[in-house]
Amino acid sequence: MDVVMLSRLQFAVATLFHFIFVPLTLGLSILIAIMETMYVRTGNEEYKAMAKFWGKIFLINFVVGVVTGITLEFQFGTNWAGYSKYVGDIFGSLLAIEATVAFFLESTFVAVWAFGWKRLSPKFHAACIWLVAIASNMSAYWILVANSWMQHPVGYTIRNGRAELTDFWAIVTQPFAIITYLHTTFAGYIVAGFFVMGVSAYHLLRKNQVSFFTKSFRIALVFAFIFSVLEVGVGDLHGREMAHAQPEKVAAVEAQWETQKGAPFALLLIPDESNERNIVEMFKIPKFLSKLVYGDWDAEFKGLKSWPPQDRPPVTLVFGSFRIMVGLGFLFILLTVIGIVRRNRLESSKTYLKVMLYAIPLPYIAGLLGWIVTEVGRQPWLVYHVMRTSEGHSPVDASQVGISLLAFIILYSLLGLAAFALMVKHAKQGPEHA
Repeated sequence: MDVVMLSRLQFAVATLFHFIFVPLTLGLSILIAIMETMYVRTGNEEYKAMAKFWGKIFLINFVVGVVTGITLEFQFGTNWAGYSKYVGDIFGSLLAIEATVAFFLESTFVAVWAFGWKRLSPKFHAACIWLVAIASNMSAYWILVANSWMQHPVGYTIRNGRAELTDFWAIVTQPFAIITYLHTTFAGYIVAGFFVMGVSAYHLLRKNQVSFFTKSFRIALVFAFIFSVLEVGVGDLHGREMAHAQPEKVAAVEAQWETQKGAPFALLLIPDESNERNIVEMFKIPKFLSKLVYGDWDAEFKGLKSWPPQDRPPVTLVFGSFRIMVGLGFLFILLTVIGIVRRNRLESSKTYLKVMLYAIPLPYIAGLLGWIVTEVGRQPWLVYHVMRTSEGHSPVDASQVGISLLAFIILYSLLGLAAFALMVKHAKQGPEHA
C-alpha cells in the first residue's frame, strides 16, 4: 500500500478507537449529574451511591479517551502535514479553542469532582459534575465544527496557496455543523443509556442490589428513549442537509447511479461498483427516495454517474454502513419502548433484561458505522471540493507509516483490553466497592 492509504488507515484506527470512549463520556457525565442532583434534592443516599458507582466507570473511560485523543492531534503534523499547512489557519484555531477552553474546564472539574466527595458541599459537588458534562459536550462541539468544515467548507478564502479564515462566525454557526453536533451527541447519549441499562440488567438478573439497579435502569431508560426518538428526527434533518451540501455522498449512501425525477427507494440493494450498477434491487417504493431526501415526490435525484469516477465516493461500504446504522436506530426505539412498558416489572422480565445486557455494544457499533459513512463518504476529498486526500499527506516513506500503524494497533489493543477489563471488573463488583 502507498503512503496515503497507510496514513488513512492509521488515522482511521486511532479515530475509531478513540471514539469508542467519547460517546460514553458525553452521555454518562449527564446521567451521573442527574443522579447526583437527585441525591441533593432528596437526600436519598442511594442516589449518591449511584453517582459514585457510575462515576468510577466514567473516570476509567474518561482517562483512556483523553490519552487516545491526544495522539490524534499529533497525526495532523506527522501524517498530514500537507493538510495542516494548507488549512491550519482555520482548522488549528478550532482545535485550539477546544483545548484551551472546553478541555481545560472539563479536566479541571473532573479532578475536583473525583477528589471532592468529602471536601465540598453536596450542592457544589453536584455543580462540578454538571460543569464536567457541559465542558465535555462543549469540547465535542468544537471538534465537530472542525470536522463539519472539512465536510462543508465555509467562511474562508484561498490566498497565497493556502486556505485563510474570513468569517469565523459562519464556520461555527453553519447548519451543517449544528445538525452534525446534535446527531453525534445524541448518539453518545444513547450509548450511555444502553450501557447503564445493560450493566443494571446484569445485576437485576442476579437479584443483586435490586433497588439500586432498578433506579439506575429506569433513569437510563427514559434518557435513552428520549434521545433515540430525537436521533431519528435529527438524522432525517442531517440527511437532507447532507443532500444539499454533499450530493455525491447521498448518491453513494443510496447506491443511486442514474439521475432521475421521482427516484424510487429500494429497501435492499447489492451495489456493484465495477459495473456502475446494482446487481439486486428489491422492495422498491416508487418516488420515495426523492420525497425522503428533498421533500418532493417528483424532485430530481442526481445519480453517481453525474460525477466522473475519480470524484465518486466508495459505494458498497457507505451503503451497507448506513443501512445497518439506521436499522439499529429504530431498534433502539423499539427496545426502549418495551422497557417503558415493562418498567414496573423489570425483575420478572428476564428475557428483556438479557436482551438489554447483550445490546450494550449495539449503540457503539451504530456510532462507528456513522463515522464510516461520514468519512468514507467524503472521499476522495480531504476538504470537500477544496483539497483531495491524496494532496494532504506528509512527505514520509510508506515503511515509516506502516511501522507506526502496527505500533498503534498493538498499543491500542493492549490499552483497550486493560480499560475494558477494569470497566467490566468494576461493573460486575457492584456499588459496594465504589
